[in-house]
This record gives sequence, structure tokens and C-alpha cells, in this order.
Amino acid sequence: MALFGNAHAIDVGQAQQEYGRLLGAGEQVHAAFLLIRDTILFTDRRLILVDKQGITGRKVEYHSIPYRSISHFAVETAGHFDLDAELKIWISGSATPIEKTFTKGVDIYEVQGILTQFVAR
Repeated sequence: MALFGNAHAIDVGQAQQEYGRLLGAGEQVHAAFLLIRDTILFTDRRLILVDKQGITGRKVEYHSIPYRSISHFAVETAGHFDLDAELKIWISGSATPIEKTFTKGVDIYEVQGILTQFVAR
């Protein structure tokens, strides 16, 4: 499904090891999703969007979003004909949400639960 641009879950331990240099002392990855070459990490402190750029993907942007800056979010479940679920996150001071698409195999309720756990603190 990655060919269609949809995210799918990846092993948390693998993500913790691969992106360990981005994490603060004691910071833990709780969920990770791969979107072709990009990665979405949910840690216990923030949301990290890893955007590999260019043809080779050697240039990488790491977008760190502290949960406290998320003003609200929305999830849209997959349907019978629309096989993907969507996540929209609004950041304080920005009118346009960040949008990510997940395959039907991803439990979008789990994604919402992770955000609820950390945003509602």
C-alpha cells in the first residue's frame, strides 16, 4: 500500500533504534508509521514527521511538534470504497492542518488514542 501513498505501521523497536539520535534522554517511541520514504513517529513527548526529500532521499527534514502545540485533531475512518483513513492535526497559530493518510490496515482509533493520551495532558 506504500505505493499508493498511504502510511502503514512499522515496528516500534526498529523506529526507536533508527531514529534514536533524534530523541531526547529517556524519550520513547510509542508508535511509528511509514509513508513511502517518510516516517511519522509518536513519542511520549512529541510528534515527529520525517520528510525525506529529493530523488535520493539524502536530504531529510525532521519536523518536531510538541503535543502541547496541537490545538485539535480529527480522524476519518476508512470506508467500503475509500480504503484509507485520514489524520488531520491543527497546530496553534496555523489555519491549515497537517494531513496524513493511513491504510485500512492501520487502526486509526489507536492513532487517535495516542494523540488523546498525549494532547490531553
